[in-house]
Amino acid sequence: MASMENDNIVFVGNKPVMNYVLAVVTQFNNGAGEVIIKARGKAISRAVDTTEIALNRFLQDVEKKSILTSTEVVDTESGKTQVSSIEIILISRK
Repeated sequence: MASMENDNIVFVGNKPVMNYVLAVVTQFNNGAGEVIIKARGKAISRAVDTTEIALNRFLQDVEKKSILTSTEVVDTESGKTQVSSIEIILISRK
């Protein structure tokens, strides 16, 4: 996978939503044609919030291309567990 592609991925975790919104907006302002927002488990709702705030308040020329959901197997202290994940792909209409 090209490193340019990896630069356009925003991994959502436990930080405040506006941190991720800023990251997404910055990617598009720096010329990215596509940004991928990824999250797992409890961070999924934060990823959805990030997407909606970015699109409704800051990025008029950007739209959702696709939303992918899946289940990933993650190693924890108590063994392997399944965690839901989401990938929201945004593209510029410019």
